[in-house]
Amino acid sequence: MDKRRRWRLAAWLLFAGVLASLVAGLFHAESGDANDHVASFAAYAASGIWTFVHLGQFVGMALLIAGLFVLLPALVVRPGLLAVTARFGALAAATALALYGALQAVDGVALKHAADAWAAAPAPEEPARFATAEGIRWLEWGMRSYQSFMLGTALVLFGIVIAATRQVSRVIGYLMVLSGVAYLVQGWIIGAEGFAPANTLPTLIGILATVAWSLWLLVSALRMQPPARSTAGT
Repeated sequence: MDKRRRWRLAAWLLFAGVLASLVAGLFHAESGDANDHVASFAAYAASGIWTFVHLGQFVGMALLIAGLFVLLPALVVRPGLLAVTARFGALAAATALALYGALQAVDGVALKHAADAWAAAPAPEEPARFATAEGIRWLEWGMRSYQSFMLGTALVLFGIVIAATRQVSRVIGYLMVLSGVAYLVQGWIIGAEGFAPANTLPTLIGILATVAWSLWLLVSALRMQPPARSTAGT
């Protein structure tokens, strides 16, 4: 696969992953305060598409990580510190995908069943059922926290490499770094406070920066010119 085709494939995968995640997120059941577990669990129990939404989010993340792996050889990094940075970025991305699969199993499957059991339980059983669901929720916080750390690390490292190699606009790399930092902040807040209001701003910054760099990268890849062919003199 030539360099231009690899860039285009990577860009399409990355943009498709971002788009799939955003679309799936539109159907995610919500309560007014995600840290209000009574309201949240009631909303989750009432959702008939909860598992499908989280499967869609996992597909989006898988496409995003696949795009990063396709992008890795397209960067054409010479051996040295930058090449090591790219490899650590790929390792962080693979770890982020594994953690995201575990996260969606906890959130998309286990928590849904626990919320359903709590909503359907007779009054004497409700406290025990609620405690079970809340324990799964706290496990979700931990999984999401570390997944955000690893995804943020991957985006920061890939952004550094993209900016340094200058094969596309360096601003794309800077925006990728910004989105990675936003994920790192989200990871800290979620681990410390759960889905607290303090997480709203870094989440918004992360979404906007990710949409910006993925779309800009796609446009840049589509506009890449084929390498000039040298002609031998006669």
